[in-house]
Amino acid sequence: MPKTDLYQSPDYYLLDELLSEEHLLIRATVRDWVKREVSPIIEEHAQNATFPKQLIKGLGEIGAFGPTIPVEYGGAGLDYTAYGIMMQEIERGDSGIRSTASVQGSLVMYPIYAYGSEEQRKKYLPKLATGELMGCFGLTEPDHGSDPGGMTTNFTDMGDHYLLNGAKMWISNAPFADIAVVWAKNEEGKIHGLIVERGMEGFTTPETHNKWSLRASATGELVFDQVKVPKENLLPNVSGLKGPLGCLNQARYGITWGALGAAMDCYDTALRYTKERKQFGKPIAGFQLQQKKLAEMITEITKAQLLVWRLGVLKSENRATAAQISMAKRNSVETAITIAREARQMLGGMGITGEYPIMRHMANLESVITYEGTHDIHLLITGMDITGENAFK
Repeated sequence: MPKTDLYQSPDYYLLDELLSEEHLLIRATVRDWVKREVSPIIEEHAQNATFPKQLIKGLGEIGAFGPTIPVEYGGAGLDYTAYGIMMQEIERGDSGIRSTASVQGSLVMYPIYAYGSEEQRKKYLPKLATGELMGCFGLTEPDHGSDPGGMTTNFTDMGDHYLLNGAKMWISNAPFADIAVVWAKNEEGKIHGLIVERGMEGFTTPETHNKWSLRASATGELVFDQVKVPKENLLPNVSGLKGPLGCLNQARYGITWGALGAAMDCYDTALRYTKERKQFGKPIAGFQLQQKKLAEMITEITKAQLLVWRLGVLKSENRATAAQISMAKRNSVETAITIAREARQMLGGMGITGEYPIMRHMANLESVITYEGTHDIHLLITGMDITGENAFK
C-alpha cells in the first residue's frame, strides 16, 4: 500500500502573505493533485524507469502546460509567480514530472507563441495546452551542450520544403513527443527553429536507457535523416541564438521554483523523521547535530524562497534579466542538492530506500544541476554580468 503523503510546505518567513488568493488557490489545487496522483505511483515508476503517461491528462487539466500563455491560445494567462508555484509543487512530487511540464510550456509552447506565426499558434498551442499534443525541444547535440552555437544540425532550402539533417541528444519527452521544436543552421550558418512532426519520414526518437537520474522521465534522441520539413513549419519571428536562449530563460525560471520544491520535500521528510526516530532514549530531533542540519536547511530554503519570489515579480513585470535567472537557477539547485544529501544522512539507511523520496530527489537533482545550463556555466554568466568580461572564450 502506498504511504500517505503528509507533506507540509515550510514558510518560516510567512511568505504566503506575499501571495495573492489566486496564487494560494493554484498552489492548493496543484498540491492536492500531486498528493493524489503522483505520490502514490512515483516510486514504482522511478524504480522501474518508466514514465507515467497517465499523468499527462491531469497535467493539462490543472493548467501546468503553458500557464502563462494567453487564454486565446489555450493557456491560462497567469503571471510568472503562479507558474513558479505550479512548478514548485510538481517538482516536490518529482523532478521528472516537472521536466515534462517545463518542456511542454517553456520550450515548446513558448517559442511557438513568441516566435511563431499566427497560423502556427492556432494550430498547435490549444492542443499542447491540454496535452492532446506533446512536444520536445531539440537544442543539445552529442558534441555541443554548453556551446549550442557550435551545433551541426542543419537544413537546406529545397525550393518547396527544407531538408533537415543532424541529431539532438538528452531530449526530455522525445520518445513520445508528437512534435519537436528543433534548432538548426541554414546554408548561411544562421540558427532557426523548425517544428518537426512525428511521422515525417527520416525522423526518429530512440529512447535513452540506463539512467540513474530522472528515471520516471522519458529521455531520448532526435535523429534527422533527410527529413522533409514544410516551409510553413519554420518559426518566422526569430533567428540566431536569441531564439533558443530565450526559451531556456523560460525553462530556467521554472527550475528556480521547481528545484526548491524538491528541497522543501527533503526538509519536510527529514524534519518529520527526526521527530519520530528515537535513539539513546529520545527523538533524534533533540540532538544538536540534527538541529544544526535542520536549521541550516530551513535557512537556505527561506533565502531561496525570497529570491525566487522576487524573481517572479520581476519576470511578470518583464524586468528579469537572463543573468538574474541564471543566479536563481544555480542557487536553487545547489540548495536543493545539498539539502537532499544532508537529509539522506539524517535518515540513515532508510534514506536510500523508496520508502522515502530523498534518494530519488537526490539522484534527480544530479540532472537538474546540469541541464538548462550547468552549475559552472551559470556561475560564469553571473561573473560576466558583474565584471563585463567574457570568460567563455
